[in-house]
Amino acid sequence: MTKQLQQTLRDSNVARWTALIIVSFTMMWGYFLTDAMSPLMTMLEVEMDWTSSDFGIFNWAYCWFNVFLFMLIFGGMILDKLGVRITGIATCALMVIGAFIKYYAVEYISPAPEAGYIFGIRTQVMVASLGYAIFAVGTENCGITVTKVIAKWFKGKEMALAMGTQVAVARLGTAMAMIVSPLIVKNFSMSTPLLFALVLIGIGLVAYCVFCVMDAKLDKQLTAEQDDAEDDTFHVSDLKLIITNKGFWLIALLCLMFYSAVFPFMKYATSLMENKYGMSNVWAGWIPALIPMGNLIMTPLFGGIYDRKGKGATIMIIGSAMLIGVHVLFALPVLNYWWFAAFIAIVLGVAFSLVPSAMWPSVPKIIPEKLLGSAYALIFWVQNIGLGFVPLLIGWLLNEYCISGERIVDGQVFKQYDYTLPMCVFACFGIVALLLAFALKKEDKRKGYGLELPNIK
Repeated sequence: MTKQLQQTLRDSNVARWTALIIVSFTMMWGYFLTDAMSPLMTMLEVEMDWTSSDFGIFNWAYCWFNVFLFMLIFGGMILDKLGVRITGIATCALMVIGAFIKYYAVEYISPAPEAGYIFGIRTQVMVASLGYAIFAVGTENCGITVTKVIAKWFKGKEMALAMGTQVAVARLGTAMAMIVSPLIVKNFSMSTPLLFALVLIGIGLVAYCVFCVMDAKLDKQLTAEQDDAEDDTFHVSDLKLIITNKGFWLIALLCLMFYSAVFPFMKYATSLMENKYGMSNVWAGWIPALIPMGNLIMTPLFGGIYDRKGKGATIMIIGSAMLIGVHVLFALPVLNYWWFAAFIAIVLGVAFSLVPSAMWPSVPKIIPEKLLGSAYALIFWVQNIGLGFVPLLIGWLLNEYCISGERIVDGQVFKQYDYTLPMCVFACFGIVALLLAFALKKEDKRKGYGLELPNIK
């Protein structure tokens, strides 16, 4: 049996890291489109007459189907039932469909009120939001699928390093969106970044099909050596092992609070740089891009530390504490210089690397492997509540309470926003995340999950 185990495809360093590179490539382009519109709030305001509320509604659409129709929950169950190949291809196809609708809305539907309204929302905004909602079903479920792929291919090996690497590559897509999207719009049109992302997501779908060939071969090897006494079949009744687990819920709520203070912030970070730090809309995206760019090195680094040294719960505590400090500094009316904003962004990048590098690899220590798809899906569902509603909240706050005047840039008139209140909201999310991280460490000591222990045995 030992000899057979050593001969499986995932025991080959080249094979398992090749599989990781392929699925990470697919997720990178999904993340690019997720944030392709994030640095364009000011441009949308000028060229298409979008308000901050319109921008908030558009970003809120990310959770429409995932949260309200429970598509993430169903997606996780389908993943555990059908496996990573069928589910992965289906989710990539949804990303392509959603990306096309989003591109079509911006390119071909008039932003003028004469184009009509749907449910009180301008037609262009509504159709773009619908495309974003469909895309979100694909990209979030693809994220769950890729996470289970890594848990499967790196079981007993460098799992945290692998998950950290995947996160880092995906964040590269976010960084590219922050930097490239404004430049593309400046030289072409508002829809061009979306067309660019659509093509790349299509290539990502093809790449995932290549991975499926590798995974089918691995499954044959694992089936040949599987112990007949071991039942790895998914049963719906097994979900009670997830929903009755306190440690699982602490991780899920920590994910909700932490990411609510990061991803929605990223949606408005470019506008923050323009309004508080006086940067132009072309260059303002470079500062927020430092946040995911730092993930390229630090998330795999911290994941490697977790693999070899442990201290997963402690890492999450440190990252949550840093998150609070970052948003407090952004809220304070001091040092309104671009270099100070860059420094704060780098610190946020470190926090953004610490927590995910320990959080995602901790789930397999709490939940059985056959239920990982459902477990990650439920966490993503909880997370999507924040990813959808927090941008809506911030957009509403900006529109109702934070307009402080007007500013003129290159002869164009823009609304001037005061971001003090939104930054205080983000800081509050960080405080709750810190409390949850402490509670998780306490629960780990009580239940012995091994969150403070190394992953490599």
